[in-house]
Amino acid sequence: MDSKNLRPELDLDAIDRKILDELQLNGRITNAELAERVGVAASTCIARVRNLVTRGVISGFTASVDPRAMGLDLQVLVSVTVRSGARQRIAEMSDELRALPEVMQLFFLGGVEDFIIHLAARDSDHVRDFVMEHLSAHPAVSSTRTSIVFSHHQNPVRSA
Repeated sequence: MDSKNLRPELDLDAIDRKILDELQLNGRITNAELAERVGVAASTCIARVRNLVTRGVISGFTASVDPRAMGLDLQVLVSVTVRSGARQRIAEMSDELRALPEVMQLFFLGGVEDFIIHLAARDSDHVRDFVMEHLSAHPAVSSTRTSIVFSHHQNPVRSA
């Protein structure tokens, strides 16, 4: 594998970075408006966006949905520690967790905890049931710790 595939940011120029900034602010922006904001021709802009997608710099386009609109009024972070003798089950457990509809985000970590699960739930009973059914009863899980999310803010990815 060449270094371009390992570090795609090395090939991003100022225009690519502006395109990425604008798309992160509004993924539904028209190509014409994007081109105008970035200062390039529309044909150049669409070619650059396609190139960013092809190279994997843009990994997808999604809609952000407020979990409360889906009746999921409570968000929590559940830290999970896997038993030392069950390390071979981490990939399987990760697949199982990603398939659950309550799981908004799943982080596989190095450190004391092995996973942090960002969970959206109806209420505290829903959280308890999730933890009991999918985590506490799981043979690979050593311990869990649950924290309530009072607020959450996500910044777009920017150049450092």
